[in-house]
Amino acid sequence: MILGFIDHDRGKLDEISLEMLTLGRQLAQEESTELAAVLIGEAARPLLPQLAAYGVTTTYLIQHDNLDDYAPEAWAQSIVELIGTASPQAVLAPGTDRGYEVLAHVAARLDLPLAANVTAVTPGDEYQVIRLRWGGSLLEEASLKGKPKLLTIAPHALAAEEGSGVSETAVHTITPTLNDKDFRVRVTNRVSSGQDGISLTEARVVVGGGRGVGSPEGFAVLEELATLLHGAVGGSRVATNLGWRPHADQIGQTGTRIAPDLYIACGISGAIQHWVGCKGAKRILAINTDAEAPMVTKANYAVIGDLHEVLPAIIAEIQKS
Repeated sequence: MILGFIDHDRGKLDEISLEMLTLGRQLAQEESTELAAVLIGEAARPLLPQLAAYGVTTTYLIQHDNLDDYAPEAWAQSIVELIGTASPQAVLAPGTDRGYEVLAHVAARLDLPLAANVTAVTPGDEYQVIRLRWGGSLLEEASLKGKPKLLTIAPHALAAEEGSGVSETAVHTITPTLNDKDFRVRVTNRVSSGQDGISLTEARVVVGGGRGVGSPEGFAVLEELATLLHGAVGGSRVATNLGWRPHADQIGQTGTRIAPDLYIACGISGAIQHWVGCKGAKRILAINTDAEAPMVTKANYAVIGDLHEVLPAIIAEIQKS
């Protein structure tokens, strides 16, 4: 059995989990075994039909009175107990904040190695894996030992693709044995950022701004373009460090990793930290006064010019149509 940990927020699925299931299904086929999934919390039950569409034949639904919201150690202990009874060959988690954190706790509790940011797997007594290192600038070939094998799948390493042949996933409900120590860290409250609209992770179009935007007020034209394209606005680390955008809008290795159909990078030099966060975009348009900027040289398309002149021209053309 290949077991996939499904990341969700009170029943809202993180789409990167579907990418993980796609790789998990490929691995299960190569190992001639089934693809199973683990969902934590009753709020996740509505996700069952979607898991079946991605080839999950068996789903373990973890239920507990205190698992109505995220608690990393409790989630990890639940998976540890499931591993003890289900004996999977491998446990996969998506490359999300919760995926990384929970599987790291699982590895520590089982004293097993963990391969993070994996992009490809060749099964065997030892898994041969390819994983991202140095912020995605290098690919490493490594051997992974352990029973079970523990892996997190790099976000946007492959496209999510539905499977076939599974009409419904069998559901096994499990209540783990948890104590107060497992709930030392948990979500107790949520404070809204006050921002409405499409999130960076879900937007099909993202307009990003960097130092070249010049000021917080300079983002107004980026907001206008994003609104016309039904997209979202983000910023480089420089823009968020300067206070021009909230840190929740940061695109990069230590911010949000995006994978839109189109990323419009405005006044962004393209340092490796930022590139790691945006390279999942299907198409990148760079607007910059510097023709030699890394973002310009890596982009699919580039406009060399002042973004405060270029963007109004683009907006005017869109408004004509």
